[in-house]
Amino acid sequence: MLQTPIEYLKGVGPLRGDMLRKELNIHTFKDLLEFYPFRHVDKTKIDKISSLTPNTEYVQVAGRLNQYETVGEKRGKRLVAYLQDDSGEIELTWFQGINWIQKTLEIGQRYLVFGKASFFMGNPQIIHPEMEIYTPEKAGGRKYLEPIYSSTEKLKARSLTGRAMGKLTFALLQQISEKDIPENLPASLVQKFNFISRYEAFNNIHFPVSEESYNIAVRRLKFEEFFFAQLRLALIRSSRHRFSKGLLFDKVGDLFNTFYNTYLPFELTGAQKRVLKEIRKDTGSNRQMNRLLQGDVGSGKTIVALLSMLLAADNGFQSCMMAPTEILAQQHFNGICSLLKDMPVRVRLLTGSTKTKERNEIIKACEEGSLNILIGTHAVIEDKVVFKNLGFAVVDEQHKFGVAQRAQLWKKNTIPPHILVMTATPIPRTLALTAYGDLDYSIMDELPPGRQPIATVHRYENKRPQVMDFVKEEIAKGRQAYIIYPLIEESSKMDYENLMKGYEEVKSFFPEPKYWISMVHGKQPADQKETNMQRFVKGDTQIMVSTTVIEVGVNVPNASVMVIESSERFGLSQLHQLRGRVGRGSDKSFCILLTGSKISNEGRERLKILCATNDGFKIAEKDLEIRGPGDIEGTRQSGELNFKLASIVQDKVILETARNITSSILESDPDLSTEENLPIKNFLQMQKGKTVWSKIS
Repeated sequence: MLQTPIEYLKGVGPLRGDMLRKELNIHTFKDLLEFYPFRHVDKTKIDKISSLTPNTEYVQVAGRLNQYETVGEKRGKRLVAYLQDDSGEIELTWFQGINWIQKTLEIGQRYLVFGKASFFMGNPQIIHPEMEIYTPEKAGGRKYLEPIYSSTEKLKARSLTGRAMGKLTFALLQQISEKDIPENLPASLVQKFNFISRYEAFNNIHFPVSEESYNIAVRRLKFEEFFFAQLRLALIRSSRHRFSKGLLFDKVGDLFNTFYNTYLPFELTGAQKRVLKEIRKDTGSNRQMNRLLQGDVGSGKTIVALLSMLLAADNGFQSCMMAPTEILAQQHFNGICSLLKDMPVRVRLLTGSTKTKERNEIIKACEEGSLNILIGTHAVIEDKVVFKNLGFAVVDEQHKFGVAQRAQLWKKNTIPPHILVMTATPIPRTLALTAYGDLDYSIMDELPPGRQPIATVHRYENKRPQVMDFVKEEIAKGRQAYIIYPLIEESSKMDYENLMKGYEEVKSFFPEPKYWISMVHGKQPADQKETNMQRFVKGDTQIMVSTTVIEVGVNVPNASVMVIESSERFGLSQLHQLRGRVGRGSDKSFCILLTGSKISNEGRERLKILCATNDGFKIAEKDLEIRGPGDIEGTRQSGELNFKLASIVQDKVILETARNITSSILESDPDLSTEENLPIKNFLQMQKGKTVWSKIS
C-alpha cells in the first residue's frame, strides 16, 4: 500500500502527482506519510473574546458578524468587520483580497474565526483571519491539533497549499490500517521504552489530539530514524570486522622498540598510548583496520602514525602517508626523516613536482620492496605507483580528499592495507557517530607536555596600531608572526588585490630592512610559494603574510603571534585551525582576532567562544550548534545526516541510546536471524537500495 504512486491517492491525479514529485520529492504514499508538518495550531477549543490578553497568540473565537466597512483609500484601503460573542467584540481586518472577501461576508451570520491575535488601541483584533460558518457540531472545536505543512509557490498555484496537504494526508490515513505500517523494532525494545505503535505514531504526528500525544509520536519516530541510521553503519562495521581479511602484524619488533626506547623525543601522552594500543589490537587481529584518528592541532598524531608504520616495517610490510598539499607532505617527510636519521628505515617523498628521474627511482624502490615508507600527495595513489607489499596507509587531513581518492589505497595490495585516516579538525561526537559511524575511531584529547595554551583576544580595527606594536615587541624577542587575510571575494583577482593591499599596509608598519616579510597565496607558482615558506621556516623572514593556505600543516615553533584580519568572516573551526599554527614551541603564544566595528551577533558569538577556550572539541560542538551539520567541513557526502525529524544537535541523548542498542543487538545477533530481530530484518529488506551490508567507502 505505502509503495503506491502518489497520483493514485484521491484528490491528487497525474498533474498534481507530477508537481508533488518535482517540488517536494513525494513519489509514493509512504513519502507523503513522512512529509511531516512543521507546526500545529490549536483549534480544539473556542476562546471567549473577553479572555484575550496581549500575551495570547493564536485564538479561535465564535460569534455573530455585526457589521463591516471599507476604510481608507488606495494603498491604505482595508476591510474592517466586527464579530461579537456573549463576552465582547473583536475587530477583523483585511488588507488584501478585499473585494472577494466582502462578497462572502454576511451580516448576522455566525462564524468560527481563527488567527493571530493582536491589540490596537486596547482592543483585540485579528488581521487576515481564517473564517468558516459556525455550526453546532463545531461548538467543542476540532478533535485534534491542525497540522501546518510547507508548500511552494508552484504547488499553491495548483491549490496545493499547506492546508490542502493536510487534507491529502488525512485522506491517506483514513485509507491505511495497522497492517500497512508493520512494527520494525523488536517487541522488547518497544516495551522497554514504552513506545506507541508505528501506526499510532504516524497518526499522532500529523493529527495529534494534544501536544503530549504529538511529543510521544515524535520521540518514537526520532528514535527510529537514529536507530536505523546507526544500524546500517554498525552492519558495515560489523561486516568488515567479520569478513574483511586483514594483514597480520603479529609482532612488535626491533624498529618499533629501538625508536620507542632510544629516539622518541618526548614521553607519549596517555591519549597517544591508548590510540597505539587500539591500532596494535586492530593490526594484530587478522582483520583490516579502518580507523579515524581525530585529535586537536598539535596533539601528536604524526608520532602515532610513525610508530604504526614502524610496526608495519617490523612485520615486513611497506607504509605510505598521503597529505593534501606539497607543503604538508614535505613537512611530514622532513619531520619523519629527522626522527629516523639514525635508523635503517628508507623513506622517500613523492609529489607532483618530483623530477622524472627521482620519480622513476621511487617507483622502482616501491615495487622491489626496498622502500619502507613513501610520503606524498595524491601522487602516491597513481596507477604507476605499485607496492611490493603495502601494509599500512595513513591519510592526513582526510576531509581534503574525495572518497574515490581514499578508496584507491585499498587497491594497492591484494589484501587491502590497514587504513588510518587522520584529521586535526575535531569532529563533535554526535557528528562522528552519524557521518563516520562505519569507521572505528580514536580520539586524542591531550596535548604533549610543555605546550602552553594560546592566549586569544578580540580587537577592533581602531586598535590596529597597538596590535602592530605588540607584534614588534614579540619580534624584538626573536619571535616570528603570521598575519592572515581571508578569501573574501568570489573572484581570485579581488582576493589577490585584497591581499596585496594588506601586504602594503603591513610593510608600512614593518619597513625593510629592519623587518623582512614573506608572502604566500594560492596564485603563486608552487616553487615560489615553497621558497617563501622556507624563508619563514628558517627564520630569514620575521613575518608571514598569507591567505588560509597555511591553515594546515606548517610547523614553525618560533612563531608566537597570529593576527587574523577580518576574523568575523571565518568559521569557528577554521579560526581554531589557523590559531594552531602558533603555540608549537615552548614560548607563550598569542592569537589576535581583528574585526571591523560592525559585526553580526553570530560573528561576535564565534569570536567569544574562541577567546574562551583552546579545546577544539568544545569549539567543534559549538560550531555544530551554530552552523548545523550540513555546513561543517569534512562531513561525508552522506544521506545519513538527512534526518526528517531528528537533530544530531538537539537529540544527542536519543542518538547515544540508539547507538548503544544497535551495538548490543549486533553483538549478540550479527545476522539479525533471531525471531526477536525479525521485524528489523524485514524492514531493512523493504528499504530497497538503502542498506549496505558490507564494504565501506
